[in-house]
Amino acid sequence: MAESSFSVIFDLDGTLVDTAPDLLGALNAILTAEGHEPVVPADLRNLVGHGAKAMFEHALKRTGVEVSTDRMGALTERFLAFYRLNIARGSRPFPGVPKTLEILAEQGMGLGVCTNKAQDLTELLLRELDLFRYFPASVFGGGSTPYSKPDPRHLLEVVRALNGRRERAVLVGDSIVDINTARAADIPVIAMSYGYTPVPVNELGADAVVDDFAALPEVISRLVS
Repeated sequence: MAESSFSVIFDLDGTLVDTAPDLLGALNAILTAEGHEPVVPADLRNLVGHGAKAMFEHALKRTGVEVSTDRMGALTERFLAFYRLNIARGSRPFPGVPKTLEILAEQGMGLGVCTNKAQDLTELLLRELDLFRYFPASVFGGGSTPYSKPDPRHLLEVVRALNGRRERAVLVGDSIVDINTARAADIPVIAMSYGYTPVPVNELGADAVVDDFAALPEVISRLVS
């Protein structure tokens, strides 16, 4: 495969796709079945970023109820099973995502995904939303490598899959996990302002903050010029 002109690598939850409706649905289905208080949308900002399993574990620990390791494992599996069956019931790409991916691809950009969401769930969601076609060989989710964000090797695996170079790559994300990953990999990072970060996005230290996904081609062009 020839080297692409530039590699643009995206986080998934809170960057490409608004997954909050289905994550909340799955979390609350299990929490309420166990007699716990449901999670409200604002809580999601503190839970997303380390993968679905970690998110559910954190949500359950917030209840203050002690849960054994075995019980936690069983409940997490129930959460993942529920989420898998309902992964695209309410989740949708953020405004401008499909069209902008088309534009970037037409410009010769190599497009990839770097997320801590489990690989099978990542691929399932992207296929359900007709986004997988933009990343046919460059989707790296949780478990696809021995590493996960913020370990820079997770991101650099995507760059290699695109036959790219770190000096000609950029990460687009929405959280401190993404910023720390990019910094560790010595790659510029763009933060989307609409994501799930509990810290104000302007305080994360990204190279650029973008409100509208459709503005990315122009912002990327400025970063690489």
